[in-house]
Amino acid sequence: MGQKFPRTDFEWVYTEEPHASRRKIILEKYAQIKKLVLTQILALFVVKDLSWSWLIVAAYCFGGIIHHSLMLDVHEISHNLAFGHSRPLHNRILGFICNLPIGLHMSISFKKYHLEHHRYQGDETIDLFDTTFGKFLFCFRPLVINPKLPTRLEIIITVVQLTFNVLIVYFLGWKPLAYLLIGSILAMGLHPVAGHFISEHYMFAKGFETYSYYGPLNWITFNVGYHNEHHDFPAAKRIAKEFYDTMPQHTSWTRVLFDFIMNPAVGPYARVKRRQRGLAS
Repeated sequence: MGQKFPRTDFEWVYTEEPHASRRKIILEKYAQIKKLVLTQILALFVVKDLSWSWLIVAAYCFGGIIHHSLMLDVHEISHNLAFGHSRPLHNRILGFICNLPIGLHMSISFKKYHLEHHRYQGDETIDLFDTTFGKFLFCFRPLVINPKLPTRLEIIITVVQLTFNVLIVYFLGWKPLAYLLIGSILAMGLHPVAGHFISEHYMFAKGFETYSYYGPLNWITFNVGYHNEHHDFPAAKRIAKEFYDTMPQHTSWTRVLFDFIMNPAVGPYARVKRRQRGLAS
């Protein structure tokens, strides 16, 4: 973006997304690959008596980090990593619980559309995960983009979340609910840990559409920085590091945010996109 942004369109490619092919290569070489909620609820009793200015500070410095971790909890649960693939209902229920302090009913819709992001990365119609704003719209996407009929679980989580929000307002007032919602919004914006949204798929080096982050914030974000590895296999770097060490990578999410704003070679159009299969070019 910077002074002037020279790109006026996305980086359109006509190759398959790279993770499927790299996954196949790694499988051939490494066959063994086959084989935070209570804190936020307690915080509501603290913020209900804060001034609005201090509430916003708390939402940014405290709530933003916790909400980001909760959203990443939802991400891990969407891959059934909490209870395993044999207990999908257990994973969904835990997703409900993690969703409550976020204030928006996102966990079920997140799973439905996030798995499409893995399969159709960069697809101009299907892959909503090409902007931070797009990721924020998980709970509203079925109404506006690539609409799908809501599932029973999506209806249930909407009712559960709205009931939880109403109970907060009834017993504690509007400030605690505002704290949760502001924390969620700030966690998706200009926040140090939110740098991973930009670092994952914005094109910082031509020809590379997915990037990993190997910095200390992985310790509090469930290793979400290992994004190339995540698209190929969870924890693959530990086993197949030679596939990733030579790729462009990030070590600071704060630097990612700075470069996104100030570097004219990076910006909203620095994305690799693919035409949807069956659509004319």
